[in-house]
Amino acid sequence: MSKHLYLVVAGAAWGTAGAAASLLFLASDLGPLALSFWRCAGALVLLLAALAVRRPRGPRRPAPPARRPSVVSLIGTGLLFTLFQAAYFGAVRETGLAVGTVVTLGAGPVLIALGARHWMGERLGRGGAAAVCGALAGLAVLTLGGGGAEVRPAGVGWALLSAAGYAAMTLRTRLLGRRGAGGDPLVTTAWSLAVGTVCLLPLAALEGLVPHTAQPGRVLWLLVYVATVPTALAYVLYFTGAAAVRAATVSVIMLIEPVSAAVIAVLLLGERLTASVALGTLLLLTAVLALIVAEGRRPAEVSGGGPEGPERPEAGPVPAQSAVM
Repeated sequence: MSKHLYLVVAGAAWGTAGAAASLLFLASDLGPLALSFWRCAGALVLLLAALAVRRPRGPRRPAPPARRPSVVSLIGTGLLFTLFQAAYFGAVRETGLAVGTVVTLGAGPVLIALGARHWMGERLGRGGAAAVCGALAGLAVLTLGGGGAEVRPAGVGWALLSAAGYAAMTLRTRLLGRRGAGGDPLVTTAWSLAVGTVCLLPLAALEGLVPHTAQPGRVLWLLVYVATVPTALAYVLYFTGAAAVRAATVSVIMLIEPVSAAVIAVLLLGERLTASVALGTLLLLTAVLALIVAEGRRPAEVSGGGPEGPERPEAGPVPAQSAVM
């Protein structure tokens, strides 16, 4: 299977996570913190099992020694992962799947670009600055032009908080990678899931760890699905593809996530696609695509390194997640 196809499948799978969350919220009284806990815990079990049976594929040339991230660093990444996941499900519950996903996935790359400019000296350029302005305009239309229950400010706030956690986590991963201390991405993901499980357990217990529902079989099936397909499986596909495909290309492919989520929300969940929501979505996704295109051109203008080296020269936003949705 092509590495590009790995990314397409991963993005589509992540787009179904919010839909599954919406169905869970409708079928039970499960809250976003409890759902995030079960997602982390279930995916952690699956990932630990995968790591336990993983074996080298054969003799390989010895690679230069790489520094492993410290335990403190891994915990920090896990805390940002936890914030990102829990806030996203809060956004889905408050303002719906389509808007919650589009705002989170639209604002994330913009925050990454701004953070890279401030902390790593990566300039946006004119195209990047115009794209940021377009994304802010799209967010404003979504927030102020919802005209009713379709867009709720509280839900948009949760989505922006989720985007901030995702952006901080991605920037942290980029910095560690530049220092040669990124480590095994599957191990980092396992740590992130473990930290999320531990941190979310007491909060989920207060919110209600065991859901009350008249459809226990449906709720259990949805929980298993969330832990398996858009979490454990999608992470494996994402890391496999991202290791072989340029970052700018990965970012473009991963735009399938908010698009697939919006399509599912409108066609299967009955969410209304008002003119303002459609316009805000169009502005936001267009701005993100323009930002990716503008930043993706920068490697040809910057010398040194090379896309295959440990310090990639691309100044554009790194795609979602070293832990994505």
